[in-house]
Amino acid sequence: MDKSKRNEIIAKYARKEGDTGSPEVQIALLSGRILELTEHLKTNKKDHSTRRGLLAMVSLRKKLLAYLMRENLAKYVELTDELGIRRAK
Repeated sequence: MDKSKRNEIIAKYARKEGDTGSPEVQIALLSGRILELTEHLKTNKKDHSTRRGLLAMVSLRKKLLAYLMRENLAKYVELTDELGIRRAK
């Protein structure tokens, strides 16, 4: 992910100016990286170190989504709809 795309995502999901640590921003950034790595793994099927990193990112995003669901359900629903993430049952 290049710097301009990263800054665009941060600007879109930040709660205030300079916010990079809120769960919304972290989830959006992880989603972007997950999509890129998924495309990479479609062409490089034997790249197991990248697959391991991808699974770690998916796990971290899942934990952040669970936290956001507990703290702010409305924001959780809005974010999952925007990013196209399936919701927890």
